[in-house]
Amino acid sequence: MKNIDLGKFIRTHRERVRPEEAGLRGTTRRRTPGLRREELAQLCNVSPTWITWLEQGRPVTASLETLAALAEALKLTGAERAYLFSLAGKLDPAAAVAAENTAVADAILDSLAHIAAPAYVLDRQWNALAWNDAAQSLFTGWLDGEKAAVPNLLSYTFLSPRARKLIFDWEHRARRLVAEFRADCGRHLDDTAVQPLVAELCRRSAEFAAYWQDYDVTAREGGVRQFQHPQRGLLSYRQTTFYAAARGDLKLVMLLPLPG
Repeated sequence: MKNIDLGKFIRTHRERVRPEEAGLRGTTRRRTPGLRREELAQLCNVSPTWITWLEQGRPVTASLETLAALAEALKLTGAERAYLFSLAGKLDPAAAVAAENTAVADAILDSLAHIAAPAYVLDRQWNALAWNDAAQSLFTGWLDGEKAAVPNLLSYTFLSPRARKLIFDWEHRARRLVAEFRADCGRHLDDTAVQPLVAELCRRSAEFAAYWQDYDVTAREGGVRQFQHPQRGLLSYRQTTFYAAARGDLKLVMLLPLPG
């Protein structure tokens, strides 16, 4: 279905682009509107046959470079370009760079101060970018000002002795975290920031290395999270995760208290 939608999307936008908009010399005698397949192929440095197959929905593979060339030739907007890459099952490297170079949305960070329950924001590598006082009070050794300058949830879970005491049923939760992380960053495993993190954790934690090699994949879902807090005893929460519409690499995680 995606191949068919991709083909229809490309054809529709090809027919909307005038030759002069693409830097080609227009002619007065055209039986079809917009660019011809041969012209689009020329602009993207591919064969006309390949463009034909692509528009017909055949299972052809497009490289990142070719998709970027298509987006440029078809004069796609940012949203249209993102949709093109999504239909092709690819991550747009330009979008990833833009996300990393864009300041974290103020609305996401400002919202933390108005949330009474523990809440924090994670990036693609699961570094905590911001958190509220309730989260700082809960996560001893992670968000309370100790250890890493950029606190990473996985590093804390597997490398901090305090995490093993705080997280109830640590082994079960740690194994699930690895499966969730693999699912969450599945399209970013070749990322220059993700690779070193995984390599470092595999080197320093035999448990992480073993769980990572299991290749388990689990969606990051809500559910009960329990903590054995050193001062407050056993605490139970229901976790809810929200993804930012404008920054798909950011997650707002909230822990809603459950009755004791």
